Amino acid sequence: MTFRAYYHYYLTLHQNNWCRRLHVFGQIATILFVIGVCWTQVWTLLLVAPFIVYPFAWSGHYFFEKNKPAAFDYPLLAKAADWVMLKDILTGKISW
Repeated sequence: MTFRAYYHYYLTLHQNNWCRRLHVFGQIATILFVIGVCWTQVWTLLLVAPFIVYPFAWSGHYFFEKNKPAAFDYPLLAKAADWVMLKDILTGKISW
C-alpha cells in the first residue's frame, strides 16, 4: 500500500471534527513538549515525545469516532499520517 492510499484510509477514520481537534491538540502538546525538552536539555525525555499525542488522539477515537485508532495496526504509517493531517488542517485542506 502506498502512503497516499494509506492516508486516504486514515482520513476515513478521522471524520469527526472533535476527533481531529483532539489530534491537533495532541500534536501541539507534542511540539510544546519537545520545545520544553530543548529548553531544559534533558535529552532522554525525547524518548517520550512520540507518545504525547496518544491520550488526546485515542480519546477522540473512543468518545467521538467510536472506532479503533489507526496506530493499533500501522503505528509508523499512522504517525506520519497524523503529521500530514495536521499540515492539511493548518493549511485549510481539512476542516476541524
